[in-house]
Amino acid sequence: MSEENFEARAIQKHLRKSARKVRLVADSVRDKNVAKALQLLVFTNKSSASEVAKVIKSAAANIRDKFQEERLDDEDLHIKEIFVNEGATLKRIQPRAMGRANEIRKRSCHINVVVEKQQELINQ
Repeated sequence: MSEENFEARAIQKHLRKSARKVRLVADSVRDKNVAKALQLLVFTNKSSASEVAKVIKSAAANIRDKFQEERLDDEDLHIKEIFVNEGATLKRIQPRAMGRANEIRKRSCHINVVVEKQQELINQ
């Protein structure tokens, strides 16, 4: 297992929040330890913090399932990548005066997380 790549990913698709708002939370935990990132998200006052934490926990569980012979705790794992892409936009209309209509865009996003075993632990 010397050349094996210790990483796993998790993807949350069609989350009914704007990608711009979720990126604020995702940027705050980028390149951090998984345990520290989850602790930071507990105290983040944004509605998407719980959704980002859920995806990070899922990615951590995926790497534990993938490499069951290794003992991997949250302190041993590092967020390699986290990015938020735009999803499908639901277009709705709101009636206005004099027969007009305004468009309402209900945006969604996809959250992608890749976690890996920390580098200093791999080299030992």
